[in-house]
Amino acid sequence: MSERRDLRSQIAANKRRTVYVMIGFVVFIAAVVAVFDLAFSGGPIIIGIAIVIALVMVWGSYFNSDKLAIAASHAVVADPNDYRQYHNLVEGLCLGIGLPKPRLYIVDDPAPNAFATGRNAEHAAIAVTTGLLAIMNRAELEGVLAHELSHIANDDILIGTIAVTLVGFMALLSDFGLRLLIFGRNGDRRRNGGSQIYIMVFALVFIILAPIAAKAMQFAISRRREALADVSGVLITRNPDGLIAALVKLRDNPAIIAHAPAATAHLWIESPLDPQSHGVHGWFNRLFQTHPPIQSRIDALRAAAGLARAA
Repeated sequence: MSERRDLRSQIAANKRRTVYVMIGFVVFIAAVVAVFDLAFSGGPIIIGIAIVIALVMVWGSYFNSDKLAIAASHAVVADPNDYRQYHNLVEGLCLGIGLPKPRLYIVDDPAPNAFATGRNAEHAAIAVTTGLLAIMNRAELEGVLAHELSHIANDDILIGTIAVTLVGFMALLSDFGLRLLIFGRNGDRRRNGGSQIYIMVFALVFIILAPIAAKAMQFAISRRREALADVSGVLITRNPDGLIAALVKLRDNPAIIAHAPAATAHLWIESPLDPQSHGVHGWFNRLFQTHPPIQSRIDALRAAAGLARAA
C-alpha cells in the first residue's frame, strides 16, 4: 500500500513539475533575451518577439516533441507480424492495467535499451532496440515493457518528452550567444570599450550557463522517476525477477546506442550516455546523470522482492 501511495503522490508531483518547467522555460528565454537586448539596444519589440517564440516552442513541444524523440532515435513502426511477441506482451499488459495500447516502434541498434514518450496515455509510444529484443527472454522483456508502461500510467512521459524540445532549444540559444560574442562587437561602433566588455561578459556567462541549465532541466525531472517506474512495473507483472534479470543484462552490456542525443538521454530505461563517462566530458556527464546507478536499482528491487517473499 505504501508503494501505491508513493506512486500517486509522484503522479501529482509530475504534473506540477511539468507546469513549473514550462513556465520556467518561458521566463528563462525572456530573461536571456532581455539581457542581450539591453546590451545591443534592440528595443522592447525584440523581447516581445522572444516571449512569443518561447510560448510557441512550449506549445509545439507539448504536441510534437514525441515525434522529435522518435525521429532522433531513428525509430520505425514495429510491424505486428515481424514483432508479434512485442505487440502481444504490450497488449496483455495494457489490458491488465486499463491503458490504451501505445504506438510501438523499433530502433535498429544492437545496444539493448527502450524508452516511452508522448504527452498522455492516448498519445503515447514505446520504442525498443533490436538489441533489447535479441538478448531478453519473455519474462525480462515483459519487465522492461511494464517499466515503460509505468512511465505512461504515472504521467512521467509528458515532462520527459517536453524536455527533449526545450533542452534542444537551450543549445540553440547557447550557439546564438556565441555568435553574438563573435560578431556583435563589430555591429555598432558607437559603443565605447566599456560597453564591449559588458557585452562580452554577458555573452560568456550565457554561453556557460545555457548548457548547464539544459542539463539541470533534465536532472530536475528526477532520477526517482526510474526507481518508481521499476517498482510500479513490478506491481504490473507481479514478477520482480523478470525486471531484475533485465536490468542485470543492461548493466553488463557495454554497447552504446548510435542515435541517442543528450537531449533524449533521460527517456531511456538506461542512460545511453553512461557508458561514455570515461571520455573527455565524463566528469560532466556523471555530475548531471539523469538516471540512478543501475546497480542501485537492482539492489532496491532485490530488497523489495525479499521483503515481499518474507511477508
